[in-house]
Amino acid sequence: MTTMTITKPMSDAGHRVPTPADVPGRAGELLASLGGRAVLCDLYDEVGATVYHDLAGTGTHEVRELLALVRRIPGDVLDLAAGSGRLTLPLLALGRQVTALELSSYMLELLDQRLAAAPPALRARCLPVRADMSAFDLGRRFGAIVLGTTTISLLDAEGRTGLYRAVREHLEPGGRFLLSTVDMAATGEGPAEVDMEIVTDSGRAYRLFEHWTPDSGSRTVTLFPADLGAPGDEGPVQVCTTTIGVLPAELLEAELAAAGFSVRSRHPLPAVGERHHDVLLETEVTP
Repeated sequence: MTTMTITKPMSDAGHRVPTPADVPGRAGELLASLGGRAVLCDLYDEVGATVYHDLAGTGTHEVRELLALVRRIPGDVLDLAAGSGRLTLPLLALGRQVTALELSSYMLELLDQRLAAAPPALRARCLPVRADMSAFDLGRRFGAIVLGTTTISLLDAEGRTGLYRAVREHLEPGGRFLLSTVDMAATGEGPAEVDMEIVTDSGRAYRLFEHWTPDSGSRTVTLFPADLGAPGDEGPVQVCTTTIGVLPAELLEAELAAAGFSVRSRHPLPAVGERHHDVLLETEVTP
């Protein structure tokens, strides 16, 4: 599978290398207890991309709701921040031509592997593109542009301004921009830090910490192997972490309006935990 590159990113995944100071709460304490055994990585770098895919790459959260909207929109689809194809493959299964835009070369390698195992007719309808979702120019337009998994929270205000500009330039007349974010109005108080063990379909087990205080405007996710080894084990332990902004739906809708978009509909998504009450927005360029 050939991947088109239309930008020259400053870094492979757009994230700096994390430090122990980036990890708050009980996760930070556990990290400190590992001392020199800890090997810290970003959740979107070469190591982290594989972990991220193992945890969420095949998840179904928001997929049904998004596909229901796309079915009503004619034309090709642009999947922004496509990752390893969590949304790309279901979109392809609709019979659409899908351009999968992703900045991380590691994620694109995982997507290529999944496409290689897919039926040839499905694989032929997908064009992977390595580019930054906040600054891209594909030279064409789409009936639907999709940005799922509250991924817009990865961008700062300047990056979101670039995203809105690029999306406007790539939407067909009457096209739709579909994106999800956090619905703070529906989000309960919940604990400041969640500590849970997750066993994935691959059989791997992780201990996941999420530290999120609403007044901080961001949440930090940190993943340890569930089995840190027997007492006295001095082997390395890979720990993946990332800090993600929290962009409330009310603020996002205000930004979209200022950027020339109108919200046609809001679709609450099934809750994931006490804090994760997300909403899928269907928007269009304001006439």
